[in-house]
Amino acid sequence: MTTAGVNRITGKGRLTPANKVRFIFDGKSYSGLEGDTLAAALIANDVHLVGRSFKYHRPRGILSAGPEEPSALVGVRRDAARHTPNVRATVQEIHDGLEAVSQNRWPSLTVDIGAVNDIASPLFSAGFYYKTFMWPKAAWKHIYEPFIRQAAGLGKAPAEADPDHYASRFAHCDVLVIGGGAAGLSAALAAAESGARVIVCDERAAFGGALHFEEESRIDGMPGYEWAQQTAARLSAMDNVRVLPRTTAFGYYAQNFVGLVERVTDHLAAPNPDLPRERLWQVRAKRVIIAAGAIERHMLFPNNDRPGIMLASAARTYLNHHGVAIGRKVGVYTANDSAYAAAIDLRKAGVEIPAIVDMRDDPDSGLLEEAKALGIRVLTGHAVTGAGGKLRVASMSVQRKDGGPAEVIPVDALIMSAGWTPSVHMYSQSRGKVVWDEESGRFLPGEYPQDAVSVGACNGTDDLPEAVAEAIAAGEKAAKAVRPRAKNANLKVKVSGAGQWSGSALGAGPGAEQGKMVKAFVDYQNDVTAKDIRLAVQEGMHSIEHVKRFTTNGMATDQGKLSNLHGLAIAAETLGKPIPQVGLTTFRPPYTPTTFGAIVNHARGKLFDPVRKTPMHEAEEAAGAVFEDVGQWKRAWYYPRSGEDMHAAVNRECRTVREVAGMFDASTLGKIEVVGPDAAKFLDLMYTNPFMKLGVGRLRYGIMCREDGFIYDDGVVARIAEDRFHVTTTTGGAPRVLHHMEDYLQTEFPDLKVWLTSITEQWAVIAVQGPKAREIVEPFVEGVDLSNEAFPHMSFAEARVCGIPARLFRMSFTGEAGYEINVPADYGPVVWNAIHERGTPMGMCLYGTETMHVLRAEKGYIIVGQDTDGTVTPHDAGLSWAVGKKKADFVGIRGLKRPDLVAEGRRQLVGLTVKDGKTVLEEGAQIVADPNQPVPMKIIGWVSSSYWSENCGQPIALALVENGFRRMGETLYVPMPDRVIEVEVRDTVFFDKEGGRLNG
Repeated sequence: MTTAGVNRITGKGRLTPANKVRFIFDGKSYSGLEGDTLAAALIANDVHLVGRSFKYHRPRGILSAGPEEPSALVGVRRDAARHTPNVRATVQEIHDGLEAVSQNRWPSLTVDIGAVNDIASPLFSAGFYYKTFMWPKAAWKHIYEPFIRQAAGLGKAPAEADPDHYASRFAHCDVLVIGGGAAGLSAALAAAESGARVIVCDERAAFGGALHFEEESRIDGMPGYEWAQQTAARLSAMDNVRVLPRTTAFGYYAQNFVGLVERVTDHLAAPNPDLPRERLWQVRAKRVIIAAGAIERHMLFPNNDRPGIMLASAARTYLNHHGVAIGRKVGVYTANDSAYAAAIDLRKAGVEIPAIVDMRDDPDSGLLEEAKALGIRVLTGHAVTGAGGKLRVASMSVQRKDGGPAEVIPVDALIMSAGWTPSVHMYSQSRGKVVWDEESGRFLPGEYPQDAVSVGACNGTDDLPEAVAEAIAAGEKAAKAVRPRAKNANLKVKVSGAGQWSGSALGAGPGAEQGKMVKAFVDYQNDVTAKDIRLAVQEGMHSIEHVKRFTTNGMATDQGKLSNLHGLAIAAETLGKPIPQVGLTTFRPPYTPTTFGAIVNHARGKLFDPVRKTPMHEAEEAAGAVFEDVGQWKRAWYYPRSGEDMHAAVNRECRTVREVAGMFDASTLGKIEVVGPDAAKFLDLMYTNPFMKLGVGRLRYGIMCREDGFIYDDGVVARIAEDRFHVTTTTGGAPRVLHHMEDYLQTEFPDLKVWLTSITEQWAVIAVQGPKAREIVEPFVEGVDLSNEAFPHMSFAEARVCGIPARLFRMSFTGEAGYEINVPADYGPVVWNAIHERGTPMGMCLYGTETMHVLRAEKGYIIVGQDTDGTVTPHDAGLSWAVGKKKADFVGIRGLKRPDLVAEGRRQLVGLTVKDGKTVLEEGAQIVADPNQPVPMKIIGWVSSSYWSENCGQPIALALVENGFRRMGETLYVPMPDRVIEVEVRDTVFFDKEGGRLNG
């Protein structure tokens, strides 16, 4: 008697028969049960063919019941705009209206023209692409590359923008438990009962791990799966625990930082539109407990990829959890006891088991006798040497391992088990080095580079009672390690009924490599066969990393979960070396494929790059500002008046600042507060200038270099008190300068008592520059005499401006008398509007970044990153005066002494004027000494800054030129596509060479 599918068995499984769900696969409607995965529902409807393989387009079915699935990849869509390719049918839960389509086939799944590749497979052996598409070289771009790009991939990427939204959360915990099986739940419960803050995650919809298919185990007197659900509910009710089902730990990074992706709505028919599709959890844990379990391996034999052939654990999962039999006549091929348990469960459910084929000669298992007692034929010392059928397995060929006649046994499904591989991916991602366990023939975690521990099957602990006890001890220990006063959980869990499985097979079985057309698949997704691995070794690939890349074994989206050990064993055998000497490839995140949407989450559209606005943004907008993007900042570019284009507006602003005054929003300047008894000593080491003797209330322009002696940043430093400095940086340099300082403070100067704080956002900065600057700001300033004598250029004072506490700087980036008023950010608009109202009737204007650039270029002031390119020293920039001659040490001092940095021929910053008096040079334009030389010309420099200067009445430019300081007055040339422009080399100061205007 069956229901909701021809293979659904009444009385089996844990799902509710009344909760039926309709879904569509390849245009045909089917019925399943709520809680089914797409794979389970398809098998219930006797559908095993679900796709075609990547290279050979061979028919492929469902191999597993979890995220290790390499073959059953489908496209899933909710509507025209919501299409996701390469979804694992073994993970995707069905819901009403789910529509799935098979992939990599044309014109249909049953008849695929691409299957001709299978016939021509001898031409497509390992390394085929590397050998074939190298010649002729000219054909790559026009013939090979377009063809390969068109053929590459499995599913089709969606053409429409993703309409879903995603969320992101940061979380901190004492203990993160990865995996919600018996071991993971026990560890989480022990840690939580001890008082630790715990996060436990599992990628399945329900916790339990292997308890999904295990029916014999009893924990605390109840069936294992039932105990898992009750334990998960108990944890969910605890205030110090966060339980995350449907959540995959995909990446383990430095300092116990783990990335999790939670699938929030993919299983819902009509999700709340306010809910995200997925949520990215970025977790920082004091201790990580890895309870990731183990993955069953497949057997290697000819045609082991036929639909209907799957792992024994998958068959048990579909039967015991979903109530689905994978077939009516199921063959078994194994080298491990777990396949016996699957065969016994299937037989008790009424499924015929024609034979259990065991590669082992004398398996020592009580399950063997139980299987025989159920009337199952057991063939020990035998091997499956072939699978019949095409679109679905129809038979298995069996013969003794040492040869002899083959017996063909009809089947409609075949299960297999070559043993279990501990899931060490997360441990490996933590930079741990796995070690080979000779007795069990598998890799296990070694030493832990981070504060973590593995428990249960992923640690090689196969026995369930031992795994639970190990997990409880790990949970209690973790809680005590992070919380020394943690109480003892005294957690006691009684476990019984679960047997320990033994047996393992690595590499190719008998008959796996006989004949040219025989294919025994190691990596199902990339169509890598056992013969491909041997060929790679024969071709000279002796490193396992080279074998991996030559064959693409383990490079599929399953990250080699099934294929790595088999491939390694075959390579080791071919090389004649033991497996440990060959080594294991590196596991990289993501452990399981993760959507771009989850990674990007909020950072899309307007939020792709966060927009930062200064406190005065709205006031500037109201004044008609045109904005430009400077990093993440919106900065006022220029302020056009009626009828003005950009050039007219900038020319007017430049004149007004020089003749009257201008007001500029400088809030985006990076600002760092350096505090502590050793603050002056620290800055003395970080900058080329001396700072130890800088007086309180004084400013100093500083140059910061890298270790190699090249300019890294510049800015003005104010000494607020003996132990406190206010440091400004370039707008774009604030984060990297703070990082640079922190790096040296923590690694090179840890003995210095200094604290660094970013204060960029805390202060709004209003710069008033020009001859009338003092007259404009003076009425608003309380407590400071602004006369030249009392408050000269490069002075600092704490004052009140408009009654608001402020930091007042007498400094200028225009060469005019200037004041930079720093007030708390919230008060920026108030002070801005007050100064604007006073200054406008006096002829003052607002000016933007373009005018600022012109005015500073007129004075020869550099902008780091524009007039420097990462290879410019202070000497090259004409700033030798800023390098302390008596300083014994600073960052970059040794670099500046390198012979190549003081040699002849270095590019040096100079000024340029254009001979015709009207052409504005292009920034980046190349400079040559002889315009008549043959191409390619010898380039001696390039234009770094170039503007029309209204105040100078001519174009001006700054440039980096070889031996520039020695070329004063020399004529050079700028070749352009339509002509050659003559320029004259001069010093960098074009306006007010004596600098008298700085004093008003």
